[in-house]
Amino acid sequence: MRWRNVGPFRGGRTRAISGVAGQPNVFYFGAVNGGVWKTTDYGRTWNPIFDHEPTGSIGAIEVAPSDPKVIYVGSGEGLHRPDLSVGDGMYKSTDAGATWTHLGLQDGQQISWISVDPHDADRLFVAVAGHPYGPNPERGIFRSTDGGQTFQKVLYKDENIGGNDVKIDPSNPTVVYATLWDAREGPWENGEFNGTGGGVFKSTDGGQTWKQLAGGLPSGIIQAYVAISHSDPQRLFASVATKTGVDLYRSNDGGGSWTVATTDPRPKNRIGGGDLPVPAFDPKNPNVLYVTSIVAWKSTDDGKSWTGWRGAPGGDDYQNIWINPNDPNIILLGSDQGALITVNGGQSWSSWYNQPTAQLYHVNADNAFPYRLCSGQQESGSVCIASRGNDGEITFRDWHPVGAEEYGYVVPDPTDPDIIIGGKLTRYSRRTTQSQNIAPVPLGGPDFRVIRTEPIVFSPFDPHLMYFAANTLWATSDGGNSWKQVSPDLTRKSFEVPATVGVFRSQPAAQPKQRGVIYALALSPVERGRMWAGTDDGLIWLTTDDGAHWNNITPPQLQPWQKVSVLEASHTDPQTAYAAVNTLRLDDLRPHIYRTHDSGKTWTEIVNGIADNQNVNSIREDPERKGLLFAATEGTVYVSFDDGEHWRSLRLNLPATSVRDLLIKDNDLAIATHGRGFWILDDITPLRQWNENVTEREAFLFTPEPALRVRWNTNTDTPLPPDVPAGQNPPDGAVLNYYLKSAASGPVTLDITDSSGKLVRRLSSADPSPENPDLDIPTYWLRPPERLSGAAGFHRFVWDMHYPPVSGIRPEYPIAAVPENTAPQPTSPWIMPGKYTVVLTIDGQKYSQPLTVEMDPRVKTPVADLQKQFELSYQVYRELLQLQPVIEKATAVAEAIKSKRQKATGPEAAKLDDISKQLQDILGGERRRRRGPRQENLTGVRSSLLQVLAMLQESDHPVVTQVAEQVPKLQQTTAGAIQQWNSFESTQLKPLNLGK
Repeated sequence: MRWRNVGPFRGGRTRAISGVAGQPNVFYFGAVNGGVWKTTDYGRTWNPIFDHEPTGSIGAIEVAPSDPKVIYVGSGEGLHRPDLSVGDGMYKSTDAGATWTHLGLQDGQQISWISVDPHDADRLFVAVAGHPYGPNPERGIFRSTDGGQTFQKVLYKDENIGGNDVKIDPSNPTVVYATLWDAREGPWENGEFNGTGGGVFKSTDGGQTWKQLAGGLPSGIIQAYVAISHSDPQRLFASVATKTGVDLYRSNDGGGSWTVATTDPRPKNRIGGGDLPVPAFDPKNPNVLYVTSIVAWKSTDDGKSWTGWRGAPGGDDYQNIWINPNDPNIILLGSDQGALITVNGGQSWSSWYNQPTAQLYHVNADNAFPYRLCSGQQESGSVCIASRGNDGEITFRDWHPVGAEEYGYVVPDPTDPDIIIGGKLTRYSRRTTQSQNIAPVPLGGPDFRVIRTEPIVFSPFDPHLMYFAANTLWATSDGGNSWKQVSPDLTRKSFEVPATVGVFRSQPAAQPKQRGVIYALALSPVERGRMWAGTDDGLIWLTTDDGAHWNNITPPQLQPWQKVSVLEASHTDPQTAYAAVNTLRLDDLRPHIYRTHDSGKTWTEIVNGIADNQNVNSIREDPERKGLLFAATEGTVYVSFDDGEHWRSLRLNLPATSVRDLLIKDNDLAIATHGRGFWILDDITPLRQWNENVTEREAFLFTPEPALRVRWNTNTDTPLPPDVPAGQNPPDGAVLNYYLKSAASGPVTLDITDSSGKLVRRLSSADPSPENPDLDIPTYWLRPPERLSGAAGFHRFVWDMHYPPVSGIRPEYPIAAVPENTAPQPTSPWIMPGKYTVVLTIDGQKYSQPLTVEMDPRVKTPVADLQKQFELSYQVYRELLQLQPVIEKATAVAEAIKSKRQKATGPEAAKLDDISKQLQDILGGERRRRRGPRQENLTGVRSSLLQVLAMLQESDHPVVTQVAEQVPKLQQTTAGAIQQWNSFESTQLKPLNLGK
C-alpha cells in the first residue's frame, strides 16, 4: 500500500530559503510544513529531499558558503501564526541534501534563522524562537563550532524571549548581529501577546559577549530583523516592531547610530499573516535595498523611496529573500505562495505552480466520478481537485478554485457536485463559476462569532438539510437562502486563564471573556436528530432532538481551551462518538482522543501507540468495519483495528507533515495536509479485512474491491512534458492484495477465471521481464513492469484487466503517455464487466477470492453492445494469436537464409536469393502500426489486425458498422496469408531444409 500525491501543485507558505553562490542553478527552500526542496534548474522543477525525516516543519535553511555540500536546516516554521506548526530541532546534510543527520536543539520547537561562517562550515549561529505557546529555556541565540555536534547558548534573556534573527558579518566573522523576539501565541485563535523585551544586539568577539544596540532605535522592541551590506558591512538596515507599530531603520556605522529610513508606510506593512518585513541589501550596491512584505519592495536610494517590485492584488505575502552574492540579478524569494526565482533582476520569474506544498484544512468529496477533493488552501483560496485525471495523471487541467476563502471547510452539495459550499459562507456554482455569500448573519455581530475554520455539515438523512457552525449552530433547507438558529451559544462564558499565558496574563487581550466557537460538529448517520458539537474552548454537547435541547457532556478531563478539533459519530451505534482534542495552543504536544459508548456519560482516552509529540487533529471511523479508526496527527496518520485501544502508524511513504483531516470515500482514505496538499491511500479493503489471524497464516489473499474498467489515459494530443508537475492517478487496473508469512520456495502464480471457469489470464513471479529493444522513445516514459512477488510480507499487484498480450509483437507506445508510467499499446482486448475468480498459488497451496469488474460509471453503453465489441475484438485477437507464430517462424527462416547466403556461391547463391525475395514478399517488413491500407503479406495483415483491434477497443461506445465489417474480411485475409506461407514452406523451403 502506498499513498499517492494528488496535488494541487500550488505552493504554500515558504520562509526558509537558500541558494548556492557558486552554483547559480541550485536553490533550496523549506516549506513551513512541507519539508525541504531542491532545484538544479533554476526552479523549473523542485524535488523533495527531506521526506524520510520525522518533521516537515521548516523555519530556516542555510548552505555553508565555504562548502555547498553542507546544509543546515532548522525545523519549526519560525513564525507566529494561528495555523503554525512546530519542529524538533536542527538537521544537517554533508552531501547536498541526499542524507540528513538530526542534531540538537530539539526542544526549541521553532528555529527562525541560521547563519553559517563564510569561511568555516562548522561554525554557525542559530536563532531559536522557542515554544510559541508557552515558556521554555531552550530559546535565544545559540552557537556551534563543531558542525552542530554541540550548541552553546550565547544570547539569552529569559524563558519568554526567543531568538528571531542572526547574521554574521561577511567581512569579519567575529562580528555578529542578532535580534530577540518577545511574543507568545494565545490559547485561542488570534490570541497574540507581545512584550517589550526584544531588541537588536551586536557581538564583536564571535558571540562571547553582546551589546544591545540603541542610538536611535526605539525602546520596547518586540521583534526585529537586521541586514548587513556585503559591499559595505558598516551599512545596516533593520525592520523593527514595537507596540506602536513597525519602522525601518538604517545605520552607517555598524549599528552605533540609527535613523528612520523612510516615511513611506508601504514597505513597513506587516506580511499578510502579521509577520514582520524582512530587509536585504544588494550585495554589490549598498544603496539598493529590498524588503519583503505584502509585496516585495525595492529601493535604489538607501531606503528613502520604494517601488513595488514583485506582488499582486490580494497580496502574495513575501516572507524572505536570498540574493546571490556573486550576481545580484539572481534572487530567490520565499512567499506565502511558495518559492520563486529570477535570474534577470525581477524581469521574469519561475513559477510557484510547481510546488505541491498546499496548506489545506479539511477534506470533503463530491459524488461525481471521478470524485473531487475539496478544501480551503491557506494563503491562496480554495480548491476542488479530481482524484484521477483523464490524461493518466492529475494536472492543472483537473483542479480549479471554487469561490471559497482560504480557510476551513469546502463541502460539495451531496445532491449536486457542481454546487460547493465553503468558508464562512459562500455558495459556488461550477456551471456559472459564480460565488454568492450565504452567511446566516452577513455582517456578523457580538452574538455571532466565527474563526478560521467553521464546520459545514449536510444531514445524512436529508441531503438538502445543511448546518453551519459559529458560536451558535444554524440550519438551512434551501441552500442558504434562509436560516434557522438551532442552538444557543455553546461556548464558555468565562474561564480561568491557562497557565501557559504566563507573564502575559495581565494584558488586556488575555482577559477571560466569551470568545469561543463551535469547532467540531458530527451528525449521527444511524439516528436522526442526534448531533454532537465541540468547541475550541473545550466543551462537548449533545442533542437528540435536532437541536431543541442540548446537554453538556464534556469529559471531566477537558480543560478550558483544549480544542475539540473533530468529532466523529459512530456509523453503527448512536451512543458512540469519538473526539479528537488538540492541545498545541496550551503548549502540550501530546495526543488526545476520547471515546464514549454511552452518549457522553463516560469518556475513555484512547491514544496507546500514538507518539507523545503527535497532537491529534482529526479522527474518523470506517463506515464498513466497526472499530476501524483512523487518526490524523501533526506528523502522520495512525490506524486502530480495535476501536482505539491500540494504534499503529500508517505513514508508509507519506512525508512528515501536519495531517489536518481524513475522509473515507468509498474504498479510499483521503487526507488533507497543511503543507503537502491532498494524498490518497487507494483501496483500504485490506485494512478492513486485516486481523492478527492474517499474519499467523502462511499466506492470505484479500478479497479485492470491485475493479472499475476505466480508461486510464484518454489524451489524444501531444503528452505533457516530464517537467510539467502532476499528481498521481490511482492504479491502472484491478488491485489484488496478498500476504506471505515467509518467502515462497517456488514461483507464485495468479490465475483469473471468468464466471464459466475459463482461464482469462495467468501470471507468475517467474515470468520474464519484458524487453524493449530498439526503443523509439526515451526510457523515462516507460511504466515499470508489474511483477508478482514471492517475498515475505504484504504485496499489491495491479492487473490491467486485459487478456494476455500477444507474445513477440514489438511494443509500441501511445501518444497518451505519462512520464515513467506509460504502458505499451495493448495487443489484447479488455475483459468484460462481470464476475471473476482470482486464484493465488503459493508452494502448491491455492487461495481464491471473487473479483467483480464494473464498468466506468460514466459509460452508458448497453451491455449487449459491449458484448458485441468484445466478441469482435476477441475474434481479431485470436487471429493475431494464430498469425504471430507464423511471422516468428518466417522471420527465423529469413535469418537462416541470410546466414546461409553469406557462405553460398554460384547457383546455390542465386537459388537462395530467389527464395529470399519470395519470402520477403510473403513476410513483409512493416515494423510500425501505420494507418491506411496494408499489403496482404504476413506483417501487413498483422498491422491491419492491430489497427482494427485498436479501433474496436479505443472507446466504450457501440462498434460502428464499417469497423465491424472489417473483422470477417481480415479473418479471410489472415487465412490467406497463412495459407500462402504454408504453401511456400512446403514447396520451396522443405527441399532446402530451411523451414525447421
